Amino acid sequence: MADMELGEVQARFADLVWEHEPITSGELVKLCQKELNWKKPTTYTVLRKLCEKGIFQNDNGTVRAVVSREDFYSAKSERFVEETYHGSLPAFVAAFMSRKTLSDSEAEEIRRMIDAYRRGQ
Repeated sequence: MADMELGEVQARFADLVWEHEPITSGELVKLCQKELNWKKPTTYTVLRKLCEKGIFQNDNGTVRAVVSREDFYSAKSERFVEETYHGSLPAFVAAFMSRKTLSDSEAEEIRRMIDAYRRGQ
């Protein structure tokens, strides 16, 4: 999958594309000028870099996602757990919970997710 590293600026740009796709490159330039105060060359430079990473494509002036926002962030999360916790989701959860208390609703939501996963097997 695509390079999962996006800087803050690239992430803000990617969010704009995901929110408005498909979008013409001309409309994207206008949107970036309004939302990010960018000039046309900046928009095209960042778009080119994210196309090179395989996240977006610019096909005849229409920009579309190759990788959805959900897939992008899921893959990034998986990579983080793999690299930081040797792929152990329980180790990640234990580290997370050592600094943050889960609310009852959060614990119940996680429990429902686990139950749904078990039913799917």
